[in-house]
Amino acid sequence: MDASARVVLLGPPGAGKGTQAKLLEQEFGAVQISTGDILRKAVADQTPLGKQAGDYLKRGALVPDDVIIDLIAERLQQKDCAKGFLLDGFPRTIPQAESLDVILKKLALSLNCVLSVQVPREVIIERLAGRRTCKNCGALSHVIFEPPKQPGVCDRCGGELYQRDDDREETIANRLTVYEAQTAPLVDYYRRQGALREIDGVGSISEIRVRVMTALGGLVS
Repeated sequence: MDASARVVLLGPPGAGKGTQAKLLEQEFGAVQISTGDILRKAVADQTPLGKQAGDYLKRGALVPDDVIIDLIAERLQQKDCAKGFLLDGFPRTIPQAESLDVILKKLALSLNCVLSVQVPREVIIERLAGRRTCKNCGALSHVIFEPPKQPGVCDRCGGELYQRDDDREETIANRLTVYEAQTAPLVDYYRRQGALREIDGVGSISEIRVRVMTALGGLVS
């Protein structure tokens, strides 16, 4: 049994990775590491890498791999990662995965496992396309799973509910296509390493959590 959790979470948008990462964070005391969070903090703190990333973001350009990889390497060396980490949103591509292998080797660390949350495309679209956001307070609801008491009206503050552009069906389909092309090959990459554990991501949060904990059984403590 390992003393800390070092896990990569894979899965398409809407698979529930973030939710399960937060539960694992509570269970093991590991740190959830999201590339989006790291980028925002580095830019806000105006670190050298944050300034580099900020220049790309201001131009509306993608932050290049080498900057993202350096940010991840910097983050994994911080003290709070000593109890373990949960990588959510990184790696996204095979080159990023190969770079992560190099980073971990330099730190004399290895992954406990890679959890791939499997959810059918039609379920993802149903989950995301049904989301509604309050224009006033930002609260989320869902037309099927968590409908508001009054259609189109936020239960929390009475504000107007709307569908964000990135929650529209055609946008979701495009995001899934990008995921399948770029990120899905990571499943095979980690399967060849013997690190992959595949999880059925359909069901309640508690049902999926049981599957995650079963997959991690004996790997982390």
